[in-house]
Amino acid sequence: MKSKILVLLLAVLISGISCAQNDAEYKEPLNILVFSKTSGFRHASISSGLKMLYDQSQKQNWVITATEDESILRDDLLAKIDVVVFLNPTGDAIGEEGQKAFEKFMSGGKSFVGIHAAADCEYDWPFYGNLVGAYFLTHPPAQKATVIFENYDHPAMKPFEGMESYTTVDEWYSFKENPRTKVNVLARLDESTIKKSNNDKWRMNDHPLIWWTEKDDVRAFYTVFGHTHEAFQDELVIEHITNAINWAGKRID
Repeated sequence: MKSKILVLLLAVLISGISCAQNDAEYKEPLNILVFSKTSGFRHASISSGLKMLYDQSQKQNWVITATEDESILRDDLLAKIDVVVFLNPTGDAIGEEGQKAFEKFMSGGKSFVGIHAAADCEYDWPFYGNLVGAYFLTHPPAQKATVIFENYDHPAMKPFEGMESYTTVDEWYSFKENPRTKVNVLARLDESTIKKSNNDKWRMNDHPLIWWTEKDDVRAFYTVFGHTHEAFQDELVIEHITNAINWAGKRID
């Protein structure tokens, strides 16, 4: 009960902050549900991701509801939401009733943004697997490595325009299958820049990291960034995720 009260109070607080911004770039609010329940590994960076999203809400006129309580993922709440952001959830995080409500929500032309461990979630839910694009398999130790950009024709890539690649520290996921034939890949890992490795199971050769899909008016976006606190303090990554959310919310194309 306490967690539900805190979620509602937080939603009201953020709603008030967001709507009070007269200088926001967008005059119409975008209603965002941020879901970060973990039934497996828990990323400490969830707190930094939430803070980043709340900070951006004041500039973007986002009205954020944040929760780790899957029991509120029901028709009455989702009817008020434009975009769902999965911020590092893991494992079997949503029950059958919540899954049905979420599928109904998405089929109504809504949108999804998956951040990092969103790919390490709901392995037995085919609808979700198709939405996120690929399931997590493994990763080498978190380390500095290089992301190679393939396509800038998406708002989320605007902060990287003019850059062939970007070198930073994160946790570089590999996936159970290569999603390239099903999604629009924006960036891949330069596997040659991985220096620390316990084995070669993480190698994919062709190693997508960032992608998007749009089908039947449903938009979905996934980015690997978000393992570390520092990822959510990186101005380029902040703009990358911000633009992805605004694209998902059909504010920009």
